[in-house]
Amino acid sequence: MAKEQLQVLNALDVAKTQWYHFTAIIIAGMGFFTDAYDLFCVSLVTKLLGRIYYHQEGAKNPGTLPPNVAAAVNGVALCGTLAGQLFFGWLGDKLGRKKVYGMTLMLMVICSIASALSFGDQPKAVMATLCFFRFWLGFGIGGDYPLSATIMSEYANKKTRGAFIAAVFAMQGFGILAGGMVAIIVSAAFKAGYPAPAYQDNASASTVPEADYVWRIIVMFGALPAALTYYWRMKMPETARYTALIAKNAKQAASDMSKVLQVELEVETEKVERITQEKENGFGLFTKEFLRRHGLHLLGTTSTWFLLDIAFYSQNLFQKDIFSAIGWLPPPRTMNAIEEVYRIARAQTLIALCSTVPGYWFTVAFIDKIGRFAIQLMGFFFMTVFMFALALPYNHWTHRENRIGFVIMYSLTFFFSNFGPNATTFVVPAEIFPARLRSTCHGISAAAGKAGAIIGAFGFLYAAQSTDPKKTDAGYPPGIGIRNALIVLGCVNFLGMLFTFLVPESNGKSLEEMSRENEDENGTEMRQQGDNEIRTVPI
Repeated sequence: MAKEQLQVLNALDVAKTQWYHFTAIIIAGMGFFTDAYDLFCVSLVTKLLGRIYYHQEGAKNPGTLPPNVAAAVNGVALCGTLAGQLFFGWLGDKLGRKKVYGMTLMLMVICSIASALSFGDQPKAVMATLCFFRFWLGFGIGGDYPLSATIMSEYANKKTRGAFIAAVFAMQGFGILAGGMVAIIVSAAFKAGYPAPAYQDNASASTVPEADYVWRIIVMFGALPAALTYYWRMKMPETARYTALIAKNAKQAASDMSKVLQVELEVETEKVERITQEKENGFGLFTKEFLRRHGLHLLGTTSTWFLLDIAFYSQNLFQKDIFSAIGWLPPPRTMNAIEEVYRIARAQTLIALCSTVPGYWFTVAFIDKIGRFAIQLMGFFFMTVFMFALALPYNHWTHRENRIGFVIMYSLTFFFSNFGPNATTFVVPAEIFPARLRSTCHGISAAAGKAGAIIGAFGFLYAAQSTDPKKTDAGYPPGIGIRNALIVLGCVNFLGMLFTFLVPESNGKSLEEMSRENEDENGTEMRQQGDNEIRTVPI
């Protein structure tokens, strides 16, 4: 027997774009704004932390975090994010999207503030406290991934669903941009009182007394957008797909969506009971039926996100090292600590403004026109091309007259990661799995991505060190060098392009159609109701 489709779900699938779509994008998107800010702002202050807490008088390098500390500061939030994605993804399918949504936001607010207030009378104590709170900050951030994607996909219509989910994720670009701008403003305000040491070749003058305030203010600012969003998140009704298909409350689903869509919807109690009865006997995550229907899909979403994040997080977290290596940033000994933060933030903000943010919004504009598959394949392809174009003639790019060319090429890798797999790997898992497993499977896919990010964060930290032990920063073992690290990342992107062929195209199809929830036991697809079969009466 073919499974029935609920009127309330059909109404959502064919609804015209309305104000509630935009409010949902802003409410869910502000979470991603905060996520990106909190995850990437640490790369702006890593060198500052080294100067403040590991400064060695008279050293050639004014201060560098020991490799294990640098790895922890950069990677511990990613470890927390991976755990949060798995836990809150599962919890979102058990308790409901809305109930869990508030928990993640409050965790982010509390831990952002606590990270900035990291205390201790010894450098190890401060770093340990910072890493502890950044782990739990990441845990909250992790919950935002599956919940925001699932909520937006279940609110959106078929025609523009990809653009709406991508728009939520695109707020990540504004978060990265905001991180750079906040760092520029804060460092400019503090360095104004210390202009003299900025260009002296004097390591002993490299750290000014106010430097400790700079990183704390930058880190703490991440709590503000999350706190401002909390009230509106709690005002959002639970999605109709969860309320009707999982919670089995037909009356509540019709009531909530009647207010959202501003139409009168019929309460289909008997139909909900029949559909949910069938689903109770349906397959779970660890079953042969799930493996048959969605096994390759889950492999595709996890593998592509894993490979993408190796490259994406390596590039984002260690831009400062790459810019220093090609000479775009002056040697640390010629700047005081606050001046160095200012210059790093300025360079990263320029990259975000010119390539990262536009890439996200190109995806929003074209994802429902050319499809998820084409954008992801194209993105991986051009990331591969530009990585090799940077790596193979690497010595050419390090000459002063060629640095601008390097920065342009490097920016294009960011553009095509965001007008490509960085956006689509977020969108697709929210569309192709059954409602009762949607948040869980998105969490698994996202967690695979964060596993790649951890490899990128920890691996690139060591790999990008000079191949000559004499030129290596104090305490770091010799690595393969930035040129070879870029070649490795190019190979990773090529693999991502190959695994993209496992990911189905979901453009223009309903969630039930993609998840195959509208099939009977023999795999026969139900006939979709047309627009004229949905009986709605304007209020």
